[in-house]
Amino acid sequence: MTLALWFVLTYLLGSVPTSYWVARAFGGIDLRTFGSGNLGATNLYRAMGWKAAVPVALFDVAKGAIPVAVFAPRAGGAPWLPVALGITAVVGHVYSVFVRFKGGKGVATAAGVVIVLAPVAFLTCAALWAVVLRLSGYMSLASITAAVAFPAATAVLGPDDSYTLVVAIVLAAVIVFTHRANISRLRHGTEARLGKERAAT
Repeated sequence: MTLALWFVLTYLLGSVPTSYWVARAFGGIDLRTFGSGNLGATNLYRAMGWKAAVPVALFDVAKGAIPVAVFAPRAGGAPWLPVALGITAVVGHVYSVFVRFKGGKGVATAAGVVIVLAPVAFLTCAALWAVVLRLSGYMSLASITAAVAFPAATAVLGPDDSYTLVVAIVLAAVIVFTHRANISRLRHGTEARLGKERAAT
């Protein structure tokens, strides 16, 4: 298979709108018109609870991990390929061809990418994410904080690889960008906490 086809395959895998399909198939819900309108596991949690959201989140993580761990070695093994394929998977998740280029915010799929590329830095930022979520109740704030911290964690904890540091910076920027509406609501005090979101819907 040519290199271009590996990128197409990665984009299509990233584009699989897991939360949208699960909500439509098992809840009769169009997530694009429910809650935040976001096609990610958090909005699926608002609609259908943890039993639906957790498997979807894990699949979304796999959408980022598989291209880096499985596709890249088969696509030629160039040192930049895992990074490029990982970013492509996240772009697919955020801009899915299957739902008119809507999608999630890229957090779970980006997590799958960095689990493979920088596991120690990932675990450090995952712990930070859990602490911020526990203390604040804001999923968006936890995700933004962990994403922004990840490039620094990568620089300190490794790996000592310029490609991985580049992808850390790019993914952090993507996640901040996709959370720009959440950032505005956080600034204005109108962002709902995770538990309260579900109780209100």
